[in-house]
Amino acid sequence: MDDGKAAGAEISFRTLISALLALACGHMLSTLLRTIPAISLDVMAADFRTSPQALASLTSIYHFAFAASQVPVGAAMDRFGVRPVSLSLLCGTIIGTLASGLATGPEGFLFGQFLLGVATSGMLMCPMTLAAKQMSAARFGLWSGIILSVGNIGMLLSSSPLAFVVEQWGWRAGFWISAGFGAVVALAVFALVPKQPAAHADNSSPLSQMTEVLRIGLSRPLRGLIAMGLVSLAGSLVLRGWWGGPWLMEIKALGRIEAGNALGFFTLALIVGPVLMGILDRAIGRRRELLAASHSLAALLLAVMAAGAPNYPLSELFGVTAVPARFDGALLVLFGLTMSAQPLLFGMTQQLAGPQNAGKALSALNLSFFLGAALMQSSTGMVAALFGLPAVLLFMAAALILGTILFLIYT
Repeated sequence: MDDGKAAGAEISFRTLISALLALACGHMLSTLLRTIPAISLDVMAADFRTSPQALASLTSIYHFAFAASQVPVGAAMDRFGVRPVSLSLLCGTIIGTLASGLATGPEGFLFGQFLLGVATSGMLMCPMTLAAKQMSAARFGLWSGIILSVGNIGMLLSSSPLAFVVEQWGWRAGFWISAGFGAVVALAVFALVPKQPAAHADNSSPLSQMTEVLRIGLSRPLRGLIAMGLVSLAGSLVLRGWWGGPWLMEIKALGRIEAGNALGFFTLALIVGPVLMGILDRAIGRRRELLAASHSLAALLLAVMAAGAPNYPLSELFGVTAVPARFDGALLVLFGLTMSAQPLLFGMTQQLAGPQNAGKALSALNLSFFLGAALMQSSTGMVAALFGLPAVLLFMAAALILGTILFLIYT
C-alpha cells in the first residue's frame, strides 16, 4: 500500500514538472517576441519610415498592455485554474504575432504589439502560479529560478540566431517563426498540463478579484518588493530588448552578427544566473541583502559602460576614442548575472501571500515588473532622442539605485 502511494506521488510530481516545463516554454516565446526589436530595430524603423527612438517609444504599448493585463489574468488563474487561461493566452499570442509580422507601418505594428502585450501577460505567471500552489516554499524558490532560466532562452534565440534570420530573410521572418513556435507550445500545454479545478478557487466577482490584486500589491508587506519590481526587470529587459543592440552597433560600431553574439553571451548570463542566485540564496540565507547588493552592483556596471562611450570619462582616461566593445561584452555578462536575483522577489512574495492568494500576489509583482518596463522604455526613448545612448544607461542606473533604496526602506 505504501509503495503504491509513493509511486503515485512520484507520478504526480513528474506530471507537475512536465506541466511546468511546457508552460515555461510559453514564457520562452514571450521573451523571444519582446526582444525581437533589439536586433532589428534599425531595419524595422527604416521599413516603417520612422526613427528607431520614435519606434522604441511607440511600441512601449506592449509593456503597458502587458502590465494592465496582470490584474485580470491573475484573478482568472485563481478563479479558473492555469490550464484554460494559458491555452487562451497562447491562442492570442499567435494572433498578435501574425499581426505584428503583417504590419506595414508604425500604427499596424503598434496594434500587433498591443495584442502581444495582452496575450503574453500571463506566460510567466502561469508556471509560477502552478508551482506556487503545488510546491513548498523551498522547492518553489528553486523552480522559480528554473522557470525564468527556461524562459530566458527566448532571449538567446533573439540574439545571433535572429540576427542571421534578419540578415537572410528580413525582420518579419522572426515573427513567422515565432507564430509556428507558439502553435507547438499550445499543443504541448494541451497535452501535458492536467485538467484540474483551481486549487484555491475564488468565487467572488471578477471586479472584486481584480481589486484584490491591486490591494495586495499596494499593501505594506509587498510595498518594498513592488518598488524594486518597478526597476528590476525593466533594467535587464529594456537593455536586452531595445538598447543593447543599438549601443553595440551605433556606439561601438559592431556589425549585426557581432552585436548578436555579444547579446547572446549577455542572454546566457540571464539563463544561468537565476539558478545560480537561487543556490546562493539557499547557501547564505540573506535574501534581502542579496537583492539590494545585486541591484546596486548592476547600477554601477551600467554607469561604467556609459563612461566608456566616445568623449566620456573612461575613454578619456585611457586615451581612446571609445572603450573596446569586448569590454562592454564583459560588462553585459556581469550585468546579466547580477540582475538574475529577480526570482528571489517571487519567493518573498509567495511566502508573504500564501497559496490562496498566490496568483493575485504574483500578478501584482509581475504588474510592477512590466509597468516599470513600460515606463522605462518610453522614458528612455525620450532620453535617447534628447541626450543620446550613454545618457540612457545613466538614467537606468539611477532608476536601479532609487528602487533599491525604497526596497531597503520598506522591507
